[in-house]
Amino acid sequence: MRKMFAILFGILAILAFVFLNVSQAQAVPEGQLPTGSIPTVTGTVAGPMVRVNTAGSEEFINIRSGPNTIFPKVGLLLVGQEVPALGKSAGGEWIQIAYPGVEGGKAWVYAFNVDVDPGFLPIVEPPPSPTPEFTATIDPTLAAQFVITVEATRLPTYTEPAPIQIPTFEEKAFNQVPGGIPVGLIIMVLGIIGILLSAFSFLQRR
Repeated sequence: MRKMFAILFGILAILAFVFLNVSQAQAVPEGQLPTGSIPTVTGTVAGPMVRVNTAGSEEFINIRSGPNTIFPKVGLLLVGQEVPALGKSAGGEWIQIAYPGVEGGKAWVYAFNVDVDPGFLPIVEPPPSPTPEFTATIDPTLAAQFVITVEATRLPTYTEPAPIQIPTFEEKAFNQVPGGIPVGLIIMVLGIIGILLSAFSFLQRR
């Protein structure tokens, strides 16, 4: 019997707790939606942008303080990174970008390493060329060690060569033998001898 009363008391306690929570929830006034106008965000047209392309083999490009390699490096951009473009050099080889990390908030990148969208950019006056950090001077003591003194040398003397002996040849007549006897005379004598021998031979046959 006591057990039944305990169960009944527990059920009544639970019902009373639920009833109180529902009553408190209804007593809280509902939140009112704002009646004022909600401002709308209207975006403005973005200016020219440059995007680092993958034309080179490096994963980044250098940023310089001016449109030339003689200007010092002031930072770098990673491949795929986009930054606002402000202008270009007279030849179009360099692009001026907004770079807050340097003095003046402006820097330059090589145009071959970036893509410009949209493509029109105004021509910007470049900054003055940087002054060299040091001036090359020649140490006179060191330079004196490399001065070569050429000693005067005697000019060679010219000796006239001996005269050339031209050999001379005696001309000999073609109608003479070495002894000076004419060739025609020898032929004539031989002919007479031949005739005599022929006549002698003819007479012997008879």
